Amino acid sequence: MAITVRTAGLVLVEHEFEVPLDHARPDGEKITVFAREVADPDGRDRPFLVFLQGGPGFEAPRPTGAPMGPGWLARALRDHRVLMLDQRGTGRSTPFGEPVGATAREHADYLSHFRADSIVRDCELVREALGVEQWSVLGQSFGGFCTMTYLSLAPQGLRAAYSTGGVPPLGLHPDEIYRATFTQTLTNVERYYQRYPEDRARIRELYELVESKEIRLPSGDRLTGRRVRQLGGHLGMSDGPEHLHYLLELPVGSRAFGYDWDAQPMPFHRHPIYALLNEACYADGFATRWSAERVMPELYTDDVTLLTGEHVFPWMFDELGALAPHREAANLLADREWPRLYDEDRLRDNEVPVAAAVYADDPYVDAALSMRTAGQVRGMRPWLTNEYLHNGLRADGGRILGRLFDLAAGRA
Repeated sequence: MAITVRTAGLVLVEHEFEVPLDHARPDGEKITVFAREVADPDGRDRPFLVFLQGGPGFEAPRPTGAPMGPGWLARALRDHRVLMLDQRGTGRSTPFGEPVGATAREHADYLSHFRADSIVRDCELVREALGVEQWSVLGQSFGGFCTMTYLSLAPQGLRAAYSTGGVPPLGLHPDEIYRATFTQTLTNVERYYQRYPEDRARIRELYELVESKEIRLPSGDRLTGRRVRQLGGHLGMSDGPEHLHYLLELPVGSRAFGYDWDAQPMPFHRHPIYALLNEACYADGFATRWSAERVMPELYTDDVTLLTGEHVFPWMFDELGALAPHREAANLLADREWPRLYDEDRLRDNEVPVAAAVYADDPYVDAALSMRTAGQVRGMRPWLTNEYLHNGLRADGGRILGRLFDLAAGRA
């Protein structure tokens, strides 16, 4: 039963849907998927735009009422109702947190149903349940990967598709992809040190300190040099350099230092799916076998001030207590031969209007590989820009989404 809630300037309708854990076994185990419909009070009959959040493993944003919501939402609501989907395992959908199953194999098998292909099939069941003939989708980051999978698996359900910072490579081995992301990460690291030259010495001193002295965080985890180097993950966001700089200002051993560092590179106790399936997002017909660790450039061996980016490594499941219960399952997932996520023949024959913002300096989703994909999808209109980094939709969402609407409609 849908529940309708009114907040400042918005009407919210809360939906819960029962879907199969494994879409290949529709009569098997069921899970719940939650979605929140967000509408302008005068726009409750407008066509749907489904928002697919970045991740993997993050729920949809929580609207706080116009005009306090994200800028892209205000722009979207001028033409649409927005359906905020809590992707399976997140938010108010059936939660995932602790290991599932009696064995590591059962746990890994359960997690294998949380990639983009399952999320898209959830969307189609939700669309049918709501009686919608077609709708549009907006995918941010990993949500953009889901959008490309949607165009591959069920384009008949789409009126239009939009992507921001999330055009994935098609059919490439993860090793090739991670080599590209390391290259851009190193570029962004050097730009950071040009802005804050004194921070190179701070990073080196902190690395050497935590390697020589045991420093425990409030979680009980030891802060290690490898975790210090993961701070490069901040450098994919427009405000990331400042967040990193201010983190390095904190006195070592202070409460602020401990609690803030416990959330680096992110709070995995809340978002374990991100670490478990991050590389699997790029596994378009391959096993990853811990790709990022295997292809990390040799430069990192000689210079401890070189930071890594949005990369997940097997040692994290030893050093981070929040991930340790998933260690065996993570190794099994790394060895899994994953099925294809994209249908290149169908994408070559695509008839759905598609527009995408591609960020030239994005270290998370490589721009050159994204533009290569854009050339493989019939009718796709990419906007390559260096005005934004990976958080462009959050930083200037109204302008970006308006541009994508115009591109897809042939007005730009």
